[in-house]
Amino acid sequence: MSSTARTIDYYFAPQSPWTYLGHARFAAIARTAGAKVRVRPVDLGSVFPVSGGLPLGKRAPQRQAYRLVDLGRFSTHLSLPLNPKPKFFPVAGDDAAKLIIAVDLNDGVDAAMKLCGAIFTAVWSQERNIADPKVLDELIAECGLPGRRGDQSQSQAVQERYESYTQEAIATGIFGAPSYVLDGEIFWGQDRLEFVERALKTTPTNAGA
Repeated sequence: MSSTARTIDYYFAPQSPWTYLGHARFAAIARTAGAKVRVRPVDLGSVFPVSGGLPLGKRAPQRQAYRLVDLGRFSTHLSLPLNPKPKFFPVAGDDAAKLIIAVDLNDGVDAAMKLCGAIFTAVWSQERNIADPKVLDELIAECGLPGRRGDQSQSQAVQERYESYTQEAIATGIFGAPSYVLDGEIFWGQDRLEFVERALKTTPTNAGA
């Protein structure tokens, strides 16, 4: 097997409950496998029109109802606290996404992954508004990051990176969050993490002898 570390592209939206439910497990799986994670926050508002997805409020009532049931099931199964109807949801995720990108660029992937966990938890467990700059500043401090990351997240360079990741997701065939891409193969949803883990234990077809 090649000794080269495997790379997983991690596509998500900061306000996605399914990303929250899978984040800690995904981080642990990647760490155990020695895999490199490329953090890719995307704008699902741009992905859905291409992929045929619908914002939550436009989905059929049956789908909305079942979503709440399934969130409860996974919250219980994973022992992760989750309010299926948090105070601040729906919520814009753009500023949080750009903050994650700024941290990834300046502090590295480990810091970005830690911030991801804090942002996801803020929405789904702590009743905090991630569209509020003050809340994002609090999360920056709680993660031990420099306060200037908030200002840096509003730079043109970060905006362009956010747009680039979104277009990259569309070109890759991403249609929902979270999605994990390993060796060109898409694994959609935190309930597919077992398959990600299995794939990381196999030799990639293009690996050297």
